[in-house]
Amino acid sequence: MLSNILRPSKGLKAVLAASAAIFCTPAAALNIFVCQPEWQALISAHAPDANIFSATTARQDPHYVQARPSLIAKMRQADLAMCSGAELEIGWLPMLQSRSGNLSVQNDAETMIFASDHVAMLDTHQHVDRSMGDIHAHGNPHVQFAINDIPELSKVVTQRLQALDPGNAHQYQARGIRFRANWRQHVNEWRELSKPLKGKKVVGQHATYRYLFKWLDIEQVADLEPKPGLSPTTAHLQSLTRLDKASYDAIVFSSHQDHQPAEWLHRQTGKPVIKLPLTVSGNEQLTDLVDQTLAGLLEVLVVNSDQKSIEQ
Repeated sequence: MLSNILRPSKGLKAVLAASAAIFCTPAAALNIFVCQPEWQALISAHAPDANIFSATTARQDPHYVQARPSLIAKMRQADLAMCSGAELEIGWLPMLQSRSGNLSVQNDAETMIFASDHVAMLDTHQHVDRSMGDIHAHGNPHVQFAINDIPELSKVVTQRLQALDPGNAHQYQARGIRFRANWRQHVNEWRELSKPLKGKKVVGQHATYRYLFKWLDIEQVADLEPKPGLSPTTAHLQSLTRLDKASYDAIVFSSHQDHQPAEWLHRQTGKPVIKLPLTVSGNEQLTDLVDQTLAGLLEVLVVNSDQKSIEQ
């Protein structure tokens, strides 16, 4: 008799099974749209189960993107979006926002994050006109290399995810804390590792690494571009051959840029060339981007330089 009392009825079994199904079924994954892969890596560290779509790849120039129907469709589905801002995407993002009809990705929405709103911006300008080239009045938009500001971006991402998905708020909080602790540990290691780079000088292409160079105390003394955003010209490259060779140590360009201008200047001057990543690739983390960039700089500016000095 007792066993019959303890044994649940068929009706109760059905209720328990339904309840178990509710609690075991994960909430629908968030759909997140990002403009660049670095923000995909950042958000993925906080929301690994989210469906995150990046409008660009590591091989694309984020200034110039076609507002394709497929991008509009992805933005239409987004619960949250994140871009660099500071007018980096001015040529294509507004069109995506407008045509998507999605209130969640408009500029005034809490679910639209612009990284540059939470970074100590460099190179802001009071006055800008087209004669100056591709100058951004709000400052340099390549903030994926703003080492000291990434923890603040982590906090912003955590807060926005918690507000959007309060049922998993504690998980976002825990992952954010873990991300920032890991980042701080890497920063300490990078500071020690990069000491030999202090005071180095380079010729670059565009101001892609402005934030990183400031953090490392590296000076970009000249640019392969005659004006920001304009492709290197023969006349301008010729002018760079007249630079004092002792005034810089290497020529730097980004993986998404044409290698030929840097290689041409190398042939004329003998200065080594360094190709650096623009952003993460595949499933890499943000720390991988900094690791690879520092490794590229150290290999040429320190290791190879020291070896050459020994040989001489």
